[in-house]
Amino acid sequence: MRFLNDSKPGHDLTYDDVFMVPRRSSVSSRYDVDLASNDGSGTTIPLVVANMTAVSGRRMAETMARRGGLAVLPQDIPLDVVADVVRWIKERHPVFETPITLAPHETVSDALALLPKRAHRAAVVVEDGKPVGIITEADCTGVDRFTQLEQVMTTDIVSLTDDLDPRAAFDVLASTRHRLAPVVDSSGALVGLLTRIGALRSTIYGPAVDAQGRLRIAAAIGVNGDVAAKTERLVEMGVDTLVVDTAHGHQDRMLDALKAVRSVGHDVPVVAGNVVAAEGVHDLVDAGADIIKVGVGPGAMCTTRMMTGVGRPQFSAVLECVEAAREHGKHVWADGGVRHPRDVALALAAGASQVMIGSWFAGTYESPGDLQRSADGRAYKESFGMASARAVANRTASDDAFERARKGLYEEGISSSRMFLDPARPGVEDLIDEICSGVRSAATYAGAHDLAEFAGRAVVGIQSAAGYAEGRPLPGGW
Repeated sequence: MRFLNDSKPGHDLTYDDVFMVPRRSSVSSRYDVDLASNDGSGTTIPLVVANMTAVSGRRMAETMARRGGLAVLPQDIPLDVVADVVRWIKERHPVFETPITLAPHETVSDALALLPKRAHRAAVVVEDGKPVGIITEADCTGVDRFTQLEQVMTTDIVSLTDDLDPRAAFDVLASTRHRLAPVVDSSGALVGLLTRIGALRSTIYGPAVDAQGRLRIAAAIGVNGDVAAKTERLVEMGVDTLVVDTAHGHQDRMLDALKAVRSVGHDVPVVAGNVVAAEGVHDLVDAGADIIKVGVGPGAMCTTRMMTGVGRPQFSAVLECVEAAREHGKHVWADGGVRHPRDVALALAAGASQVMIGSWFAGTYESPGDLQRSADGRAYKESFGMASARAVANRTASDDAFERARKGLYEEGISSSRMFLDPARPGVEDLIDEICSGVRSAATYAGAHDLAEFAGRAVVGIQSAAGYAEGRPLPGGW
């Protein structure tokens, strides 16, 4: 990346402060742009779900990996639970979605409790392991909640065989006017579910899979406790990427934790952070990090900059840390501060190999937590920062009362925020579509066929607040 007219500013920049200049391009279609990363994480799109309890769980991890991204499980999840999640993820199909299954004798009430956990709002009714019907919210409308599903389920279903490629599956669903169908094996047993749009996405995205063809997943480790023992267990579970994570990554505890992680014989990529300057990058790489996580204070749930004055505008932080990481042949993940697809594109233009997203993905069907409704009927999920009082209380649950009370005096971050689902894009896959569409288009404007070429060809200029405002759409008219 270079600055327009080589006018590198004397002050730091946020994503809002910059724009990208179009260049002569030979890329004729956005689908000709390869979004796979070369940082060793195995992703086919440059998106990572932040290790936030309110954002990253098994459902999010499955969906992200199926579309080529990566989710990081939070560090405060008990290891036995992490083991169950990793095992579950590794057993998921790389193309077919894991359906909600119910028995014919179960009730409408049972179905209504589970349907909001899927963006398509449907479940498969199964008998003896084979699909016998589909139940949707429409089937449950105006029906007594104790009614058994066999009385209201849709039995006019079409089943897809598990050897059918996505394009052929889409054609079957389109020709039969079904929006989804159960997928069965040669014996007729249920193995998954495929929606029409899911089949379409499977022709656009490639899943992020390990050497055995299983979906990938990452997990976070803190800098306290027996880091080496936890690392060993996570590696044994089959975690594909380790993220050594603390708010202040440039400290002795982090360096010691990285050495402990490296003391365990493994070839799993190690991410460490967070830092915002070249000095931190050099020290973390020397201690054993493969990838540096960059960002202090730009996140939507983070109050660090307001509480402490510490942090740095994210675009400049990423740019400097990328330059430092390249000296070692290492990579950078840009963590936080993205609110629009343009921000993701600009982080990649600055040289980041991945962009980590938290709160933006919190308001989706796939994030953990129950779907709730506001007084005006809008659907939302609750989100909170990982240094907030709520997160600290969860993390210190095993401490004695005195230690918990003392640690509770200090907090940074929002403990509760309503992240409303966008009616037009309520699922994380909808947001992936929006982001990747923007990134692919940005690459075509730069004349880049892949992310490495994009970072090399991008030309960035500096704009005023008025320049940023000029680029915003006016959907409501003048």
